[in-house]
Parts: sequence; C-alpha cells; structure tokens
Amino acid sequence: MPPLVVLSHLRWDFVFQRPQHLMTRFAQTTTVWFVEEPVYDPGEPHFEVSQPLPNLRVLKPHTPIEAKGFSDVQLAVLTPMLKAAVADLAKGAYCAWLYTPMALPLLDALTPQLVIYDCMDELSAFSQAPIQLQLRERALIKHADLVFTGGPSLYKAKRSQHPSTHCFPSAVDAKHFARGADPANAASILAPLPHPRFGFFGVVDERFDVELLAALAAARPQWQICIVGPVVKIDESVLPRRPNIHYFGQQPYSELPSFIAGWDVCLLLFALNEATRFISPTKTLEYMAAEHPVVSTPVTDVVDLYGDLVTIASSADEFIAAAERLLNESTDQRILRIAAMRRRVESLSWDGTARKMELLIAEAVAAKSDSAAASGKAGRGAVFGKLADEAG
Repeated sequence: MPPLVVLSHLRWDFVFQRPQHLMTRFAQTTTVWFVEEPVYDPGEPHFEVSQPLPNLRVLKPHTPIEAKGFSDVQLAVLTPMLKAAVADLAKGAYCAWLYTPMALPLLDALTPQLVIYDCMDELSAFSQAPIQLQLRERALIKHADLVFTGGPSLYKAKRSQHPSTHCFPSAVDAKHFARGADPANAASILAPLPHPRFGFFGVVDERFDVELLAALAAARPQWQICIVGPVVKIDESVLPRRPNIHYFGQQPYSELPSFIAGWDVCLLLFALNEATRFISPTKTLEYMAAEHPVVSTPVTDVVDLYGDLVTIASSADEFIAAAERLLNESTDQRILRIAAMRRRVESLSWDGTARKMELLIAEAVAAKSDSAAASGKAGRGAVFGKLADEAG
C-alpha cells in the first residue's frame, strides 16, 4: 500500500466516521498524512501537526485568510504550504486521496502516483455548499484513477461518470459496538432517566428531522429520547425542548457503545430532503452490532441495504407504532432479529472494506507502467490547475 496524502473537509477530531475508520486501518501498513481545511490565524501560515497514531499525521493549516474551507482565496497560501510539507514523501510514490472536490486545485502541489476520490456524501446537496462544488467534482471524477462511493445511491449516481467506480457502503467495527448489547455497560449519565429510552447519535444538522423528534416526544411524554452528537449548520433554537428530550452533545467514539447499552430502541431520525437523498448512515450497522432494534425513516440506502432488519416508518404515527412493537417483541422475535443482525454485521467490517480498497489500489498501481506514471507526474499538476480554473 503506497503512502497516502488525504485532503478532507472533515476534521480528524470531529465525529469518528468513514475517514477515521479507513485511515486508522491504512496507517497500520503505510504512512497517512491527513490534511484538514484551514483555520483562521492572523499570524504566519503554518501547519499544526498532531500524530494520533505512529504512521498517521494530521495537518491543520493555519492561515491569515478568513474564508472557510478549501476556498479559492486560500489556494495561493495553501499550495506552497502543502508542497513543502510533503516534500519528504516526494522521494517515493504516494497516492492522493480526496474527500472533497474543493481540494482539487491543491493537487498542483503534489505528484501522486494515483488520485483516489472517496465520495462519501453528495456534498453539493448540503447546506452552505460552495457554488463551484458540482463543476469541480466533475473535473475530479474525470481525472481520478479510482472513485469510491459511500453507498449504493451514490454509486448509481456516479458510476456512469468513471469506468473504475466502486461501491463501498458504510461498515462497522463490530467488536467495539458489541459492548452496547449489555445493559450493564450503560453510561452512568443515563441512570436518572426512566425507561423506555430511545436514542440517536450522529451529527445534528439539516439532515436531522426536528419535527419528527418533536412529534414523538409530544405524543409519548413517558418516553425518554436521547440525542448524542454535535449541532452544526443549524440554529440550536430550532431544536425541540421538552422534559423527555435529552441532548448530550458530541461524545467520544469510545463512549458511544455505553450510550446504546442504556437505550431500548435506536432511532434513525433523518428528514427526507436533498441532503439525505444519497446518505448511507454508518450508525445503522453500529446500532445493529449492539443488537438493538432500530426504527428509521425511509432513507433510500437504509431501505435498500437493511430494510429486512430495520423497521421503516414514514410518519410520526408509524414511528410510534413501530417503536411500541419493538418494545414488546417476544423472546423468539428478539432471538431471530439478533441472529439476522449478527450475520449482516459479520459481513460488513471496516477491516474488510479497507482490504478490498487496498487490492483495488494495488491493481491500479500495477496497471500503470513506469513510463506512463512518469508522464502522468510531469503533466498532472498543470492539468488539475486548468480544470480547477475552468470549474470556477
């Protein structure tokens, strides 16, 4: 596995999800440089470097530019910074791995052996998405060597754009979340709350169905509903406030199983809008690894991948009825559900996903002759710069 230079719109210390799962596994056998979006700092431009794992460095750029993200006005500062930072990697072959098309122009600072686009979300559908994002994504897909997608919906949307597009839905660390199956492991902070308890963990943003949450809490005041995760891109004032709704904010990944252990039913409270059209929630399998019953709104990938194991509900009334059935499932029903969940979870590990990706990368590297690779290195930076300019 060649070293990786990863350009990400997500911060390493944000919610532990797909980038962190994959890069911690790749870092077991290769070097990973994880480059985040810049933060404003009126001083001299520099990288704040941390090292969560021996082979993994996180580079957070500090620049005197207030524009957010990998915006165009940041490029003149970021490009030479990145080029200097990865100079020691340039002595050998490495791959560039992008999570956001907005980082495309930064490839001018690199000489990658391969370019990999891991499309984990349809970012253009999210709130506050840059206007150039769609055009820049088309440019990135056109010149990437490999395209990975985070679920079947995204795969169907992207596969016609690149001949080497591969679907890798969200996976799970089953051993980590298995602790959530034992109520004895429940987080102590939940102890004052009576049962039944319902829970959701994840980012609370424009994808979260605040109206559904409000309706559930109002209809069943005896239900305790726990929301674990950071609130971003929406005003906290829109969140419903009732005595039976409990917001716990972002919690460490290590503590998530203890929250599940204290819940009776897990929830996927997603609104149905443009931002959720292509999502493939990682938490679905994590709930299942904890052997808990799950109720979800009809998100396409949840229905297609897990509709036989997750109860789907399209309205507040359906959600309430489904949750009540699950609270009252028989012993036989519970045994059958857990057995089916275990089989599905065993087949979808992050370790397995990482190995499959590594094989595809190795095949792509092998398919390039030395002369083709040298030619690509010579011309690639200028090509990406031109494409980024054209894409706005």
